[in-house]
Parts: sequence; structure tokens; C-alpha cells
Amino acid sequence: MSGYAMEPAKPTKISFQALPPSDRWSPTLVVPAPVCRFEGFLGADRADALLEYAISRQDDFRAGTVRDPLTGEVSRKGRDSLVLPVASEVFSAHLADCLPLVQEVLGQRAVLDRSVTVLTAHGEGGHYGIHTDASRVRDVGTALSAVYYLHRRPRGFGGGRLRLYDTAVDGEGRARPAETYRTVEPEHDTIVFFPSCAFHEVVPSTCPSGRFEDHRFTLTTWISDREPAPGAAAPRAAGSGPWQWMARAAEGTRPLGEHGGDPDGARPVPLPPPGPAARRLASGPRTARHDG
Repeated sequence: MSGYAMEPAKPTKISFQALPPSDRWSPTLVVPAPVCRFEGFLGADRADALLEYAISRQDDFRAGTVRDPLTGEVSRKGRDSLVLPVASEVFSAHLADCLPLVQEVLGQRAVLDRSVTVLTAHGEGGHYGIHTDASRVRDVGTALSAVYYLHRRPRGFGGGRLRLYDTAVDGEGRARPAETYRTVEPEHDTIVFFPSCAFHEVVPSTCPSGRFEDHRFTLTTWISDREPAPGAAAPRAAGSGPWQWMARAAEGTRPLGEHGGDPDGARPVPLPPPGPAARRLASGPRTARHDG
């Protein structure tokens, strides 16, 4: 900048008058939710075929629901979307093949061996308010959520972005969702993985044509471990500090007691073991984007 001397500045000590000492300093730690994103997840041909399949099943979609964490009651409060429970051996194989790398990037080492998947469609005004996926998984402290995006090109919708909220931890160790967040754009044939305990939301979408084929589609999946056998201790691999703080903040969103499965009717299916491609990917150059 013009007008300033070019020689090095003289070090200056900040006085106590300018910055008074205090024994009541209690900062709030803000921890970003870890995210891992893949582009071209299924490939152009399979992605387009899956999109056409979703569009062809329009009459089978139903209104998406949520479960109240206090009462366990199922309603549409805070959510406006359509869902269809699905299962796919091909999609499950792709999840299993990339899971070792995803867990490495996200800093998590739990044994995850099953998934629950639904197709979703968001049209005009479609949204899903801030929430965690605690009601969808057995152990919210180790489970992963994944959202795979599908849509026509050019897009027939606007909005519909995913917001992943940071976790705030106060000086007493109390955790809560922060006001800050990162945004994920719903790009066709991309998938994003994040901890199921992370607070997140889908912002409202617009769909000017009103046509179903112009909706924002996803395959939304929750990846977790299975229920332990009666009397057996469940294997658990704790994540790093951020995972523990996020899980602590999410505990209040888990419904009390057992309420008989997924509120949208989806059923868990076992994940196959990772194939040879997964081992090459995990030991070779990184092709995933770590949005952190």
C-alpha cells in the first residue's frame, strides 16, 4: 500500500490497558462437521438410468415423515418431500467399495455393515428443517449418512442445497449446533458423506414447471452397525473428539424408547464386503474431495 515505509516494522508490546488480563476467559469451540464428497459416483450411464427409474415410479412415492424425539409420534412437521424406500445391490456395492476411504477421510473407524436407503423427491417448496439422523441409526456416534444427487440437465429446480451445521462446545463441555454451516450443492451423480450425528437441513427448493421429472432427487442412505446379539457387547470404534462432541449434541434428538423401525418404511440391508477396487482406492491417490 502506498504511503507506508518499506523497512521492517518495530516489534511492539500490547499493554494490559489495551488488552486487560482476565481469569474468566471461556471461549466457545466451533467444530466443523467433517464431509467427504465424490463426483461421478455411479457414472453417467447408470446415473441417467437411475434418474429415469425414479421418475417412472412417481405414483409410488409417499409424503416423507419425521419422528418426534420426545413423543415418538410420526408427522410431517418441518419436512416437505416425497420418499420411496428402495434397495439396490449395485448401489450397496459402490457404498461398500468407497467406505474404507470415506472413514479414513472422516476420521472414523467403526465397523459399519448395513444400510437403509430411500429415494427422495423435492419439488416446489420442498425442504427438511434442521435435524440429525439419530432416529435412523442404532448408534448415532458411529453411523454415517450419505446423500446421492440426481436431476435432469439443465436443472428444473432451484435451491435444495444441503446445509451441514458446525458443533459449538462451550467452556463446560456442553455441545450444541452452531449458527455457522457449510453448504453442499446438489450436483447430479455426486454423493456426500457426513456423520449421522451432524445437524443438517435441506433448504427450500423451487420447481417452476411443477413437473415431477424436474424435481430434485436423491438416494439418501444411513450406514450403521447391526444390533448386537442378546447379552453380547456391541463392538464400537470411537471416533475423534469432533465425533464425540457431535454425538453429544445429537443425543437430544434421539426418540426415547423403541418405536418399531424407520418412519418411512425403509428396511436395513447388509452391505457387501469391499471389493479389490476399494483396496486400491484406499492405498492410492486420493480422488475424494474433503470439504474441510
